[in-house]
Amino acid sequence: MKITVLGAGAWGTALARLLATRDHDVTLWDFFPETVDIIHRTGCNERYLPGVPLPPKLRAEADAAQALTGAELVVVASVSKGFRNVTKALGTFDGIVVSVTKGIEFETGKTMTDILAENAPRARVVAMSGPTLATEVAKGIPTAIVAASKDAAAAQTVQSLFHGPAFRVYTSPDVHGVELGGALKNVIAIAAGVGDGLGFGDNTKATLVTRAVAEMRRLGVACGAQADTFTGLSGLGDLMVTCFSKLSRNRGFGERLGKGETAEAIVASMTAVAEGYPNARSAHELARKHGVQAPIIEQVHAMLYAGKDVRKAVQDLTARESKAED
Repeated sequence: MKITVLGAGAWGTALARLLATRDHDVTLWDFFPETVDIIHRTGCNERYLPGVPLPPKLRAEADAAQALTGAELVVVASVSKGFRNVTKALGTFDGIVVSVTKGIEFETGKTMTDILAENAPRARVVAMSGPTLATEVAKGIPTAIVAASKDAAAAQTVQSLFHGPAFRVYTSPDVHGVELGGALKNVIAIAAGVGDGLGFGDNTKATLVTRAVAEMRRLGVACGAQADTFTGLSGLGDLMVTCFSKLSRNRGFGERLGKGETAEAIVASMTAVAEGYPNARSAHELARKHGVQAPIIEQVHAMLYAGKDVRKAVQDLTARESKAED
């Protein structure tokens, strides 16, 4: 199959590599010509996925129109902030579009597939998310992911294209549940990193993750998602790896915050965006809009956007009134 991947960050590159090794005709597009040039010169994406060789037949392209010519399936792996602009090129595309971007648009509260419904109205849309660190996927380390769509046949097509011994793909009809799990867990991972920066232990992180599942589920159900999705791969699975892994940008962001750096300084120093930073604002607004209690998201938002002291945020979170477990 002829496949185009939009976005040559670490995740887009890892997926393009995966598909190219399955003998598909894959083109990897990126907005930055210098990234494309690096791939052409070195055979690797040293900017975002250093040390991982790419298949010689994988083509990198800086021209979006050229990259999309003849494509039967498109994978969108751009950052959430640029997702709407990137997908404007898909207005007449009538194949399958797979969103692997984890985000919520702040201005509208829409997920990435909501944006695709506007920008690619003729496409069959699938969201794919799960515990999939790009570096590990690129190295062939086993994991699993969920392909979600209201179009069962489209989800099954994506499953058959990506599925393999080291990359198991499950399907689900709960598109928004899968998307919200992927977006919200990045916000929680910043909180987990703050705990690491403050020197907290495993008890603390396990408590945070467990209560985060309840919070994510509560907010997700209010947005129309299925409760069970948040204890699956795209919810709990992705949350665990993002909160515990040293490879997680969002956890690392939080660790630096916990050690005293400002959010602004951390953002300015990062080569690749930590999606939990913009999504904390979106998630906070979504919880406010739906009248859902989201104490972890609330404190992360306060640390990132109101300059709240990290120790004060932890104190306010742990000093909340006691209640029955939900």
